[in-house]
Amino acid sequence: MNDRPKALLFDVQGTATDFHSTIRRAAATIAGERYPEVDWSAFVNDWRAAYFRETSSRPKHAAWESVAVVYRRTLDTLSDARGFELGEAERAELAGAWANLDPWPDTVPGLHRLRKQFTLATLSNADVSAVVQISRHGDLPWHAIFAAEMVGVFKPDPRTYHLAARYLGLEPTDIMMVASHKYDIRAAAGLGFHTAFIARPLEYGDAALADADFSPEFDINATDFLDLADQLGC
Repeated sequence: MNDRPKALLFDVQGTATDFHSTIRRAAATIAGERYPEVDWSAFVNDWRAAYFRETSSRPKHAAWESVAVVYRRTLDTLSDARGFELGEAERAELAGAWANLDPWPDTVPGLHRLRKQFTLATLSNADVSAVVQISRHGDLPWHAIFAAEMVGVFKPDPRTYHLAARYLGLEPTDIMMVASHKYDIRAAAGLGFHTAFIARPLEYGDAALADADFSPEFDINATDFLDLADQLGC
């Protein structure tokens, strides 16, 4: 890798946090006794897929809609289709779990090592309020929070990456995008950012469902944030 970056941008949902375990546990707590036969892991993955379809197929000039609204609408659709009788408060609680995601075990110690030498910031498709709450919940030591909501489009739209670079006062070549989703870092690479792929084989609860294979197209391939810190000399 040429030219050491000055700042690291992190995806949050899936890369820094274990959304699958968090949401599966919340769903089982809220509705598991009434629906003991339900595969809540599959339900979480269906819900996440529905969210991704909506955010990735959003018309280019559509009015902004918060991720919280998307998660709630897709929850209602999935729950109704499956015949789950969930009350308003239960649905609100379950949808709200996306703002209280637990970090992976390596996340906090890895970030503390990295922040000694780099500026750390988020670049998430989650709402700003959700990233703030996730960061408080997990005690995640960012220096700054950036999110797609700030520019009104979702990653991998180039405007999201340029937003972070502009507010950091840096060129893309001074920044490394860190994510477990290859579409995200490929988009950043196309704009001149350094890239770090973090393998999260259990992001969807089953290693067969995740693309965790390393690729030479990325500047760094790491097993977790501690490995990333090792490779960056922290």
